[in-house]
Parts: sequence; C-alpha cells; structure tokens
Amino acid sequence: MKRSTTALVALGAVTAAAAGGVLFLGAGGGADAAGKGRDGLPPATATVVRTDLVLSKTVDGRIDFAQRRAVKSAVEGTVTVAATEGKTVRRGEALYELNDKPVTLLYGPVPAFRGMKKGHRGSDVLQLERNLRDLGYGAGLYVDTEYGEDTEAAVRRWQKHLNRETTGRVGRGDVVFQPGEVRVVTADAALADQVGPDAPVLTIASTRPVVRALLEQTDGALTARGTKVEVTLPSGKTVPGKVAGTVRPEGEDGAEGGGGQEGITVEVVLDGGSRAASGEDAEAAASVTFVSEARKGVLAVPVEAVVALRGENGGYGLQVVKGGTSEMIRVETGMTADGRIEVSGAGLRAGMKVGVAKP
Repeated sequence: MKRSTTALVALGAVTAAAAGGVLFLGAGGGADAAGKGRDGLPPATATVVRTDLVLSKTVDGRIDFAQRRAVKSAVEGTVTVAATEGKTVRRGEALYELNDKPVTLLYGPVPAFRGMKKGHRGSDVLQLERNLRDLGYGAGLYVDTEYGEDTEAAVRRWQKHLNRETTGRVGRGDVVFQPGEVRVVTADAALADQVGPDAPVLTIASTRPVVRALLEQTDGALTARGTKVEVTLPSGKTVPGKVAGTVRPEGEDGAEGGGGQEGITVEVVLDGGSRAASGEDAEAAASVTFVSEARKGVLAVPVEAVVALRGENGGYGLQVVKGGTSEMIRVETGMTADGRIEVSGAGLRAGMKVGVAKP
C-alpha cells in the first residue's frame, strides 16, 4: 500500500496530564482555577481563529469501472472475432463472435442458463421477449413468460437481421444477459483461441466510473456507504464523491484488484457520473481524501495552547494575553484536526491572543 496521510491530532497528552494535576502545554505553568490572572506571560502567543476543521485521511486511488465480472462461453468453440477492449457494448450488439456467430448482449438480471425454444416458460423467456420488443422486433409479440409462436416469429426476424440461420430458437451461448450496457475491460481470449465454460472470454464492467482506494483495517469507519470524499484526478481536477461500498481485491476469487493486499478496498462513486472522469488517464494515480467529520466556522487554537486545569472541577482553559497581562479562562474543547482544536467558552472570540510554547 502506498503512503497515506491522516489529518488527525489526538488530545491524548492533554487528557493524560489532566489526571496528574496541572499542564500548560504553551507556557509550562498551570492555574489553580479558571479566570485567575498570572504574573508571568507565556513565551509565545497564537491567535484564536474562526475556521473549518475537517477530519480526513488521504490515500492513493485509481480510476476503474464498477462491477467487474468475467464472461465465459456457455459452449466450446473458436473465437472468430475477439472482444474490443475499451468498447461500450449496448443491447443487441455483439460482445464477441464464436464459430463465426455473434454472441449478443441483451439486458436483464437473470443469466442465460439454457437455450430457449417454443414451449419453454420462465423469467429468461420474459427477458428475451422484452429485449426483442425494445430492439424493434415486437410486432405481434405478446410479452409474457411463454415462448409461443409469436416469440418464435420475433426471434426469426431478429436472426434474419443478424444474418444468422432463422431457426426461431435461441441457442445456448447465443446471448449474454447483463443488467445494462457494459464496458469491455479486457479481452481475455484472442482471435482463434479455443474457449469454453472453464475460462473467461472477456472481462466487463458497468460504464459507471469509480475510484478504488486501499484503506487500512483500522479505517473501517471510513468505509461506510455514503461517506463523503474528495478525489483529485490525474489531471489535477478535484471532484466530490461518496463511498459506494467495499469490493473484493483482485486475486481473491474474482477479477477485482490487488492480489494479496492487506486492507480494505473501497469503491468511490464520483458525482457527475461518467462525465467526471472523461479523458482521465486510468493508469495514473488519483488522490482520495475521505472526510469522516467536519466542523464549519468554529473557534480554534493550536492544540498546545490548551491548559489542563487543576482542582476539583478540572477541565481545560486558555491563557488569554491582553497587553502586558494574562488571564486564564475556562473553555470547552471539541474536534481536533491539522494541529488545531475546537474551543468555546464565555468571552472567547476570534482574534484573541493565547499562550503557547516558544517555537
């Protein structure tokens, strides 16, 4: 896995110090109670600012296409026209040709598990008839689950258009059903290769671009569906997106990516769909920033400005510097990110100077 950066700072040192008494990370002193003045001034100051704090993690990613899967031939034969890598194949078009006959893409969720002929019934028949109708061969066709004479006639018209023998039957391996149009990722079988059910002829994916990134096992919270991300594409363009889910890495019983890598492979959907990654170099790395939490327009100071207050009430404070004097005020702390911590409290405002350690 490539190096990743995490914009996240823990308040562990302050918390530990609170258990032991007094800690002023900025000036090396303490306060008996909030609001009491100090004789000495801190060695350096920082300004209270109003800003946005974001918890994020940035890792390398790569452009890909969703739902990769292999397509195998249902029957043995010789590849006479190989699949074209990078091509988008739509309903009624050939994925490849086997024994000089096109293997046609049709739409539907049920796989082509048999040949179909007159007298057959089933959801695959219903899918076939819907495709024949949508391809323009539905004249006189009653769309149902029965392969009747009307279905046979529609198949003959379709076969004639494809320059195939007009048998009125759909042979096993003649069609491949997929949910929608697909992109050919790889042509796994070349011209003249002998193929069959034991090996892929091609690998396809949906036409929806995604970015895949590898997170560590400890980053499970960032893999939740809907987590917001920002993706810097190879061209330098930044586009928003969100986590669609996790996928199996390549080499683990499938065509997915990264054989043997430890971690969690996350799939990110880009806002804007296919236009978002148009023209991008799929071989180059993208930068993916996962945003787990964001606080907008909060008051913040450097983490080292926080004072762990001594006494029964405990809590945290800031040493506010005004001219030649300073005053300790009690504050509530919140999110930390990029070396800053969210603070709030009575009288606290942007522009105030607070004590910190000498740089």
